[in-house]
Amino acid sequence: MRLAAIDVGSNSVHMVIADVRRDGHFEVIDRVKEMVRLGRNTFTSGKLGRESMDLALRALKNFARLAKVRRVDRIRAVATSAVREAQNGESFIARIRRETGLKVEIISGAEEAQFIFNAARHALGLEGGPYLLIDVGGGSVELVLVRDGEALWMASLPLGVARLTERFFPSDPPAPAEVRKLEDHLHRKLDALLRKARRAGVVRAIGTSGTINALVAMARVAREGEQDRLHGLSIPATDVTLLRNRLLRVSADERAEFPGADPKRADLMPAAVVLADFVLEHAGAPELVACTWALREGILLSMVNGSARGRGAIEARRRSVSALARRFGALNGHGPQVARLALKIFDAAAPALKVGPQTRELLEHTALLHDIGRVIDHDRHNRHTYYLVKNAELLGFDPLEIEIIAQAARGHRKPSARLDSPEFRALSPAKRHLVRSMAAILRLADALDRSHFSVVKDIHVRRSPDRFNITVDAAGGQADLELWTCERRSDLLSRLLNREITVRHRQRRPTGHTTRALAQARR
Repeated sequence: MRLAAIDVGSNSVHMVIADVRRDGHFEVIDRVKEMVRLGRNTFTSGKLGRESMDLALRALKNFARLAKVRRVDRIRAVATSAVREAQNGESFIARIRRETGLKVEIISGAEEAQFIFNAARHALGLEGGPYLLIDVGGGSVELVLVRDGEALWMASLPLGVARLTERFFPSDPPAPAEVRKLEDHLHRKLDALLRKARRAGVVRAIGTSGTINALVAMARVAREGEQDRLHGLSIPATDVTLLRNRLLRVSADERAEFPGADPKRADLMPAAVVLADFVLEHAGAPELVACTWALREGILLSMVNGSARGRGAIEARRRSVSALARRFGALNGHGPQVARLALKIFDAAAPALKVGPQTRELLEHTALLHDIGRVIDHDRHNRHTYYLVKNAELLGFDPLEIEIIAQAARGHRKPSARLDSPEFRALSPAKRHLVRSMAAILRLADALDRSHFSVVKDIHVRRSPDRFNITVDAAGGQADLELWTCERRSDLLSRLLNREITVRHRQRRPTGHTTRALAQARR
């Protein structure tokens, strides 16, 4: 089924189109956005401007045409703060229906926060935490405190950047007195909520809007000179403070020229960076992470699942990994076989390796994906797997988990895959040990399916103080190729376990019939 979600926001109108499978996984096939500024002067005048309404209407007509060309089965469209608050908002909705055929719902701030939370949970998982979600629109700001995938509280406040710019920043660049007035306003509106977030011990803030993610992109380029894929990109909170100091000193024309900047948002960036810096400082969040999934994707999830709550993060992760493996032909039996064997080895080795139970899930995902690079090149497929995993839209995982999966998959071959890359050295010692452990197990599990024919039906592992013994049950007793490969692939795991590894066929006891036959043969 093909679905489309439309967000009629205070700054922009957006549409996302996705194909949805029966298991709930959906693949985005098109995105389109137009900056129309419905919120321009709306929050001071109380009415939507004619020019902005005309621009939005023209964009929505094109969206409707695109949905028809793309053969979309269902569309859900919502409008947020600017339309919600405008005196002529209802008449504008009626005009949209007449001229485009689109039925647009005006949603509340609470509904908006719920949709955003569902999207971020689906895209990043949000296990552990707590995390503070920040969505900065033109008219409102949504804040959600999340722990272990559950929202502890949600809030929607009238602090969007178009509203704040109109009210507090008549000058460009804003004068110091204007900045102080805005900060005083933020103290009054946000102090109580942000104190709750600080007391909870927020480990990171997650930005889910175009405006705040534009700040992430600009800060990253300023630090690194380049920008990676935006989704999952993180920056220290101190970089937001540095960016604030730069943005508040220059005009909109100069801000538009900043590397990584979105010129269409240049006039709104001073209010955005003051707001973001304020939230990070007072919530005690040490870093800000970009999440490109927000309101539109939350609307899609509500259409897929029949409710606004969405599905669990673990299911989202499994669906996302399966979709990537299927895309590159890695669900042909080998990946699942290696995953099954890897988990059996892990269960026996984990205590000695001193890795936590969460590693088991990451190892399973790594095993399913470890061969996807073969679609590009056989001989160096592990290196191509690394880049495919890193640049795929793996939903439900945080950036560090994706990096661990990608590096462990790259390390599953020997001797070409040495675990000494710059990316590996950039990890903490604990995460380097995790990658080594996963790669070592994966090398052995991959060897146990060297023929790709799943000849190994089961394995039995016994651990002693000086040995790690694997007994293989094989179809027809034939697994010579697998056992030979294991001899060449077990050294890394042997070093990590500080034990000799042996892999041998199971010696089956003769049945009664076989025993009699042997006795007769001897006579």
